[in-house]
Amino acid sequence: MAVGCVQCGTRSNPCRCKVVGPTLAFVVFAVAAVVEWPVGAVVYLFRHSKGRRIMAHPATVVFPKVSNSIPI
Repeated sequence: MAVGCVQCGTRSNPCRCKVVGPTLAFVVFAVAAVVEWPVGAVVYLFRHSKGRRIMAHPATVVFPKVSNSIPI
């Protein structure tokens, strides 16, 4: 059973399909989410906007940076 993420239609590599970048990005996203979501939930109790930013960080910053840094 192969586990991976595939993103086709990109022009950043010759085959126009990305496998390694999105798969690695998902793993890093999951690790960051395990750490940041509980912290964000606690911060949210006191500072709503800061807590939301912390909880959104894995999806808005971590995943795109890792996925875009690996062209294949």
